[in-house]
Amino acid sequence: METELQKLIDEIPLPAKNQRMIIGIDGLSRSGKTTIGNLLHAYYVKTGVPVILIHMDDFIVERKRRYETGIESWREYYELQWDVEWVAEGLLAPLKTASELSVEVYDETSDQHRGESIDLLENSLIIIEGVFLQRKEWRAYFDLLCYVDSPRDKRFSREKAETQKQLEKFEQRYWKAEDYYLKEIQPKAGADHLISN
Repeated sequence: METELQKLIDEIPLPAKNQRMIIGIDGLSRSGKTTIGNLLHAYYVKTGVPVILIHMDDFIVERKRRYETGIESWREYYELQWDVEWVAEGLLAPLKTASELSVEVYDETSDQHRGESIDLLENSLIIIEGVFLQRKEWRAYFDLLCYVDSPRDKRFSREKAETQKQLEKFEQRYWKAEDYYLKEIQPKAGADHLISN
């Protein structure tokens, strides 16, 4: 992983004066996106490059908007887990020009959102990690996009033992959505950089 991470760092262009670079870390569940995002963030903090790390899971909608909605479970996960339009217009679009973003961050324990502000520094790298980043509504906002490729069995083995007991949920919800993403979007081919994990 260390060698692959260094190759990614070598490919990431540092922002020019008065610019920001938006870097996406895409991949399916448990592929290692968060770990890579955290490692990149720590590297740039250490080297003095202004950097912000954003986790897409902080912006999912409350449960009633993504469960038991009347459509297929996998479509709920792919189409309703996030307010796709708001993410595009309220989060991604302003990243290059805004000095501050006011966002609603999801809290899983309370199933509610709380207001937060994100300060956007000039000449900064903005790293965003999350699943389905290359969907057509979001892809154009990224300057460089890395896809973390990991086989399903390996990813599933990283789930907690209790979570692994919910096999039907994975089969009907998560894996069908992943299969749709892989077939329709082809994220490996669309990424600028590929990491195998």
